[in-house]
Amino acid sequence: IEAAVKAAREAFPGWSSRSPQERSRVLNQVADLLEQSLEEFAQAESKDQGKTLALARTMDIPRSVQNFRFFASSILHHTSECTQMDHLGCMHYTVRTPVGVGVPPGVVNIVFGAGPRVGEALVSHPEVPLISFTGSQPTAERITQLSAPYCKKLSLELGGKNPAIVFEDANLDECVPATVRSSFANQGEICLCTSRIFVQKSIYSEFLKRFVEATREWKVGIPSDPLASMGALISKAHLEKVRSYVKKALAEGAQIRCGEGVDKLSLPARNQAGYFMLPTVITDIKDESCCMTEEIFGPVTCVVPFDSEEEVIERANSVKYGLAATVWSGNVGRVHRVAKKLQAGLVWTNSWLIRELNLPFGGMKSSGIGREGAKDSYDFFTEIKTITIKH
Repeated sequence: IEAAVKAAREAFPGWSSRSPQERSRVLNQVADLLEQSLEEFAQAESKDQGKTLALARTMDIPRSVQNFRFFASSILHHTSECTQMDHLGCMHYTVRTPVGVGVPPGVVNIVFGAGPRVGEALVSHPEVPLISFTGSQPTAERITQLSAPYCKKLSLELGGKNPAIVFEDANLDECVPATVRSSFANQGEICLCTSRIFVQKSIYSEFLKRFVEATREWKVGIPSDPLASMGALISKAHLEKVRSYVKKALAEGAQIRCGEGVDKLSLPARNQAGYFMLPTVITDIKDESCCMTEEIFGPVTCVVPFDSEEEVIERANSVKYGLAATVWSGNVGRVHRVAKKLQAGLVWTNSWLIRELNLPFGGMKSSGIGREGAKDSYDFFTEIKTITIKH
């Protein structure tokens, strides 16, 4: 960590003084190199994380390329504020300077290691002025404690217990496959995945029937299998944790409609000891259950009925998290009304995971602090300074 911080400190003055055009060119070069090696990076990401190779090829690596290109363009279009106070003979303007540690050698430093050893050393280092973190709430709490003596800037993207609300006028032909995807994509190991599905009573039976049928069509297989919809979970410990939630649900009297303990997982003999799990649908569960209030971060979702709009908004907002939500309805007025009342940083209507990098990304309540996106990232990673000139 000391070597990484020292290298960044030494490289920072030269890098931060480069023009936006120069830095834009470097970011585009990174995007070019990443794009040229897309297959190599996709293979590595799939092997490291357990996700399907198809997902890494079509989403993860292309999205990384897009991010570099987006910010390469974005940095060329920022302007400063300027105001005049003629009666005092003054003008004021703002400038922004990159924060702290700062793609020449030393600008980017990657250190591998466990959180208690490497992570704590990094976040408590007096020469690291800001921290951007994605992960769990307990880790974020520890980061906050360690960084507090230095008043560091924090951007924390944490967990979620994301609801989907399906009203009786929803288009189920679109809603069902999209909600299966939002529940189980990447084995449910996406902070934006749906883990609570509220369905209006009049269509609950029809939705559940179609949802379970569509879930059973998702194939769990080795990541390199082009027909696999889901790969392996990240670790044995995490697999056991996710399974423990299903056991708790059963102990509480819930029903498992498909998946864990109900259907047979079919894998090649050499992969049967791997960290694979079928997508699992739970019903007949109370809102107070840990499966409805805690982030599971796996291929498990709960489907429950509701009566009224007011009721479902209250129930959707009843957890400590507020990252994302989806609303399904054919009533334009309703989707606007419900979206405004949901306590979530991102709300998708009749869709899921459509991202616009110009707009803020982040959660409410225990789902995080701060936002990312073009303007928001620019604000976070720079310090603003007001300069007054008396003339």
